[in-house]
Amino acid sequence: MSRLTELLRQARKADPQLGADLEAEIAALTKRRTFGLVFEQHQPEAVELPGRPVRRGDKVRVLPPRGETKGGDQRLWRVTRIERVDGQRVAHLAELDAEEPETQAVVADDVVVVAEFRDRIYPGLVETGRVERGGDKTFHTVINAENYHALEMLTYTHRHSIDAIYIDPPYNTGAKDWKYNNDYVASDDDYRHSKWLAFMERRLKIARELLNPEDSVLIVTIDEKEYLRLGLLLEQTFPEARIQMVAAQIAPQGNPRNRQFYRTDEYIFFVGLGNATPLALALDDAWRSGTGDAPKKNINWPSLLRTGSERRREDRPSMFYPIFVEQAEEGARIHSFGSPHHGDDFALLRPPPGTVAVWPVGRDGELRRWQVSADSAERLRAEGFLRAGKWNGDRTAIQYLARTSREEILSGKIATEGRNWDGSFAVSGDHRPTFIPGTLWKIPSHDATRYGTQIIPKLLPGRKFPFPKSLYAVEDALRFFVKGKSEAVVLDFFSGSGTTAHAVMRLNRQDGGRRQCISVTNNEVSADEQAGLRQKGLRPGDSDWEALGICDYITKPRLTAAISGQTPEGAPIKGDYKFTDEFPMSEGFEQNAAFFTLTHEAPLSVRHNRAFERVAPMLWLRAGSRGRIIYDLGEDGWDVAEAYGVLENLDQADEFVAAVSTREGIEIAYVVTDDDSAFQMVCRELPNGVLPVRLYESYLQNFEINTGRSL
Repeated sequence: MSRLTELLRQARKADPQLGADLEAEIAALTKRRTFGLVFEQHQPEAVELPGRPVRRGDKVRVLPPRGETKGGDQRLWRVTRIERVDGQRVAHLAELDAEEPETQAVVADDVVVVAEFRDRIYPGLVETGRVERGGDKTFHTVINAENYHALEMLTYTHRHSIDAIYIDPPYNTGAKDWKYNNDYVASDDDYRHSKWLAFMERRLKIARELLNPEDSVLIVTIDEKEYLRLGLLLEQTFPEARIQMVAAQIAPQGNPRNRQFYRTDEYIFFVGLGNATPLALALDDAWRSGTGDAPKKNINWPSLLRTGSERRREDRPSMFYPIFVEQAEEGARIHSFGSPHHGDDFALLRPPPGTVAVWPVGRDGELRRWQVSADSAERLRAEGFLRAGKWNGDRTAIQYLARTSREEILSGKIATEGRNWDGSFAVSGDHRPTFIPGTLWKIPSHDATRYGTQIIPKLLPGRKFPFPKSLYAVEDALRFFVKGKSEAVVLDFFSGSGTTAHAVMRLNRQDGGRRQCISVTNNEVSADEQAGLRQKGLRPGDSDWEALGICDYITKPRLTAAISGQTPEGAPIKGDYKFTDEFPMSEGFEQNAAFFTLTHEAPLSVRHNRAFERVAPMLWLRAGSRGRIIYDLGEDGWDVAEAYGVLENLDQADEFVAAVSTREGIEIAYVVTDDDSAFQMVCRELPNGVLPVRLYESYLQNFEINTGRSL
């Protein structure tokens, strides 16, 4: 129910005539159409926090009895006090938002804490596992949380520092694909589209704060049900951005629509901030829809021997000189260059040991010249643009790359595979030029069934996930914007099965990058499974229930399997990765990943340093997710890890500063103090380049400022 409708209901209850008059005036106002996207600002969503201990002052719901499959009482209650009766904790409750509030006493185990999105939160993280195969590389992270609260948490750790966000939000199909206020939104809900827009707007506004305004991209996938509204919402939320929509085929076989055309594609919005622009890449012919590029470009190595006009020795005597070539096991290689020779006895010149002299002489014996001087030839060889050809008896051709090809290689328009053994650029004769594709993508590797749905059982035999993205479709979309950013930070706050993190790992393997992905997903159990679990007497928060949630059952095991190359049962993964980088899935990735669950802390506990273990992973995230997490400051009251340090005992400040100064790669120093002068004293002693952050002042202020953002 929208907020306005609820207020009208309350007005009619208090004064029927006043309620009727207000309703008439509102009806008249709604006939005046405002230009742009207009939707109800619904009551903020609420999320249940199973497993969170119930405290006095909490907002809660009363759970239905175990074994009950119907929805329980959705009213909200405030915990006024908690007492212990016969060994059980009993919560005394008072109804919220009621003219004549009811009260009741309920066993604490039968209530669940609820957080509304207008409530102030103080987040923490609890580590639930990790997998390490990447040495000192940064960690990918998976956060089990309602994504709005996780985004709030990230405003402390990653404000204006995210390079790319890729999200695949609920498509609002009318099926049980997303919840609003703990209830699935049905296809006949009058406010279905409005609720979806309110839901998305709250998250996009925080995403805007996380993206780097100088150079970053937001990528959002959607289908035909909400793409029009999403486009307008993106324009309103990111008015300064460059927004473009791509149509991408994801189901070549087509998905049926009732009394409509089969659906074969979906839409991808690219929202570019600052200098963000898609890179020209070396792509195959499938990408050439509407680009006008020639299908292939031959990269030739012409002979350095001059042909045509002015080719004779006497035309440019200074360009008649020997090039000394040595023969190695791999082939011929240029050794050095001689000086211009003006006599007729050039054939008697003795070359350096182990080499032969190659002179600019035609096959007919005509004395010619090289295309460039000896100094220019030496420079071309050093830059990788000059080489010896195949050895043919006692002869070999000298080849070079023309100016146009050299410029295209240096600018990146022609992709290379590094250098050959002789120092020349590795450029094949049948070369794919780089280009930016059009907005119609009909790419075989983007088939969501073959390369999304069918990949999950390979990694996790016996497990299913509805409608995962093609691994290669996500990889390709990101590549256009992070190919040139080897340490990019990528965020997916609708991560589902973890495809985005998997794609980032593949990108890293292809070019040796150290990009990291932050994945946020909840541990929701599918609607189909919930009824059966409730019949067994299970509830959210029970270990048997949580074990089947998205995060614990799919996301974390998938990424663990992808990195290790083994299924959860320990067997090698069967099958191969395809396309850009083909190799057995059983090889895994040399990457690291850590898994966390979001917690909700009491501000007093944070201020008094009693929640340090839950805040500690956030400090590590803010410092770049490298190395170990500092969970315990020990007897000395300080510690320094690979990327950051924490000081609590200011009497040990000198030792702490000395340790920070001798370590390379330290980016942040956290100082726990309420004394501003003491904090400034430590700041003055820290090395340049180390960012000082005051705890818990910065933490508490961040989340107090964020309060009310969703209203």
